[in-house]
Amino acid sequence: MPAPPRTIPSSLALRDVRWLRSSYSTGANNCVETARPAAGPSAGLLAVRDSKAPEGPALLFPPDVWARFVTAVH
Repeated sequence: MPAPPRTIPSSLALRDVRWLRSSYSTGANNCVETARPAAGPSAGLLAVRDSKAPEGPALLFPPDVWARFVTAVH
């Protein structure tokens, strides 16, 4: 089985996902947003995009890797 992609050129390609913005966001659209794709090659991964460019690329992470990253920067 091939490895899942690590990036998606346009986050708009992720259909039927609900993007969530950090509760720490000031509303000035200067945060990251996350989503959990439920289908396709990205299923089970966490998608992360820049809220200033919602049509831009998304990075894909296994949930445990993202959790370790958030813990490390916290």
